[in-house]
Amino acid sequence: MVCQDGRVVALTGRRLPYAALLLVPMLAAGCATGPAPTWSAPSEDPTAVATPTAAVTPTPGRDRLPHVFPVRARKADYHPTHSGYPGTDIFADCGEPVVAVTDGTIGEVSRRDRYDRRGPQGPYNGGLSVSVLGDDGVRYYGSHLTEIAEGIEPGVRVRAGQQLGTVGRTGNANNVCHLHFGISPPCLGEDGWWIRRGVIWPAPYLDSWRKGGNRAPAAEVAAWHRRNGCPAKPPGR
Repeated sequence: MVCQDGRVVALTGRRLPYAALLLVPMLAAGCATGPAPTWSAPSEDPTAVATPTAAVTPTPGRDRLPHVFPVRARKADYHPTHSGYPGTDIFADCGEPVVAVTDGTIGEVSRRDRYDRRGPQGPYNGGLSVSVLGDDGVRYYGSHLTEIAEGIEPGVRVRAGQQLGTVGRTGNANNVCHLHFGISPPCLGEDGWWIRRGVIWPAPYLDSWRKGGNRAPAAEVAAWHRRNGCPAKPPGR
């Protein structure tokens, strides 16, 4: 049980030895204060798009927003790069808390693991997952969760450090406990898993947040969005 915004939230999750995680930093290569927008009801389909009442774009200059490391654990490790596209796999024991990086609103939520290695590769790779649309307009996405915390639904307001769920190995996590973490623009109304999984390298920001810094990705995400828009299909397809 954890205390969260004055409520007691039940969470469960089996923990695996951390030592095994250090042997696999590259294993999961396939893994990807204004008014809040109004989101659609949660969907069991992680490819579904929550639709707001107005477009939200990354907003540089909101540097005073707090940013925290997305996994609250004594032992966590990550690699600065990722196979195939920008993203980061954060290795920690299954069951360790996954938290909101900054203040914002819950976006997409997938509480059902629909991944099948015989099926399409991409749409369901994340297994259980949740994204936060930060008040800076940046989307912060985490996947492979064991559980998503009670009350975490599209449209719910969260604060930096609030628990969203627990580290797990759902989806195509290859039986390795870790959080896939991606940073992207929301691309609302045109979204796809190929954007949600991450479009800029998170490592420089993770390095800062882990040391108690507050480096903000909004400017880099906004620049990427200006160059690329919202691609209608994955790269190379």
